[in-house]
Order: sequence, then C-alpha cells, then structure tokens
Amino acid sequence: MDKHVSIEYRVHPNHEELAKDAAIHMARTARRCAKAKGRVFIAVSGGGTPREMFAQLADPEGEAFGIMPWSKVRLFFVDERLVPPDVPDSNYNMVRETLLSRAPIAPEYVFRIKGEHVPRIAAFTYSNIVRNRLGLRRGEIPSFDIVQLGMGDDGHTASIFPHTAAVSKQAGIAIANYVPQKDAWRVTLTYPVINNAAEVFFLISGKAKAEALRSVLHDQYDPVRLPAQLVRPQNGRLLFLLDQDAAELLPELPPEQEKGTGSASERGKL
Repeated sequence: MDKHVSIEYRVHPNHEELAKDAAIHMARTARRCAKAKGRVFIAVSGGGTPREMFAQLADPEGEAFGIMPWSKVRLFFVDERLVPPDVPDSNYNMVRETLLSRAPIAPEYVFRIKGEHVPRIAAFTYSNIVRNRLGLRRGEIPSFDIVQLGMGDDGHTASIFPHTAAVSKQAGIAIANYVPQKDAWRVTLTYPVINNAAEVFFLISGKAKAEALRSVLHDQYDPVRLPAQLVRPQNGRLLFLLDQDAAELLPELPPEQEKGTGSASERGKL
C-alpha cells in the first residue's frame, strides 16, 4: 500500500459480528452524506462476504435499518458477471434477494450493470448511467460517496483480477475485463473511479483470504499480482473490516485483540 494511505483495521471475532459492524458503518456513513448533500451515491460489490451485511441492513429489527436514509440512497454496483440478472451468479440477484426485496429503496434508484448484454455494450451502457445519474461532464471521474469492496484469495478486488487488462486501465468509468482464470468476461468500475470515492472500505472474512490480505498490505507494491493494492483513495483513508480469520496473519495487532474479545482497531501508515 502507498505510504500516504492511512490504514484502519476493525477486527471482529466472527463473521456475524463483522456483518453487523459493516451494516452499521454503511448506514452511519450514508446518513452523514445524505444530511450534508441530500442524497447518497453508494456502489456495492457482490460475493459471499457482503451477503450477511445486506441482510443486516434490511432487517427492520436491526440497528442499521433505522439509521439508513433509505429514501436518499442511490444504489450502484462495483462490478458484475456477464450473466442475466435472475441467475444465482449475478451480483445484482444476490443484492436483490438479501437487500432490495426487503428494504425501502425505490426501484428507480437502483442502477445495475446489465450483465445480459455483450461485454462492451454492458460497460458502455453502465458508464453512461453513472455519468448521467451523477451529473458528470464527459471526461469527469465519478465521486461515489461510499464504495464497498471485497477481496478474493488471489488478491483481486472488484473484477480487477491479477494479470488482466483492468489492472492498467486508467481511463473510463466502467470497462469490460476478460478474466482468463474464470474464462469469463466481467464489467467493473476502473480503479481511478474507486479511488475517487469519498469513503472506501473493504469487507473481508475467512482464513482463505488471510495470506492474500497480508500480501496486499505488507508485500512490495505489485498490483499486477495483487490488484487490491491499486486501491489508494484520494482522501488518504482506507478502512478494512475483517473477521479474526482473515486478520490472523496481520502483524502488530493490538494486544487486546484476541479471539472472543470483540472488535478492535489499528491505525497506521503503511
């Protein structure tokens, strides 16, 4: 990671506590943005880890539900598989099942990537949607209020995979990216768009992610191998919300951070 990026960890003893904290963090950040600007532009990622966060957000009995400024939310997607929106592999489908089917977000304020289209058309169409909804002139970089990211055990984030074209793609809002490892096309926001967000946070859980997370944060800068290293927000602050399993290989965690003791934070310049 860039030495000018301030890294904050919040480590939780299990996935359930992680999901609860992530939902509350999302809701509180959205509430601040909506109060200041009248609406909040959020881009979310798919995958297994955020599923429970979305469920927590949509739970009327949960703390996050009452904090979230639902009528002010404009929901976008960080990336998508090139599949129809009603199949299990679709990021949109997962978010629809866990969040949109239960939370009071108006359908006209949900902007999905149309994965049923061919790659270039899907990327072009989504770029135009983002540009129009955020009121951008051509060439301007979007500034989302919140971008929520995940990370794979290979160090990828969004659909920016190791040794793929998206690692070096600095122009544009959304691009089509062929992923040989998956033998599939994805559409993803470019990393300059991610880095231009006001708030960026990773949500990572599980032992399978521990080595990749350690490498992303502490190995030599090599984003071709570890694309998550490209995430260096312009605001200089980056938050990692982790469970204990994902964080187990990180050095210098605070002494009080032991299994079963709840959450803790570490801040530092890396």
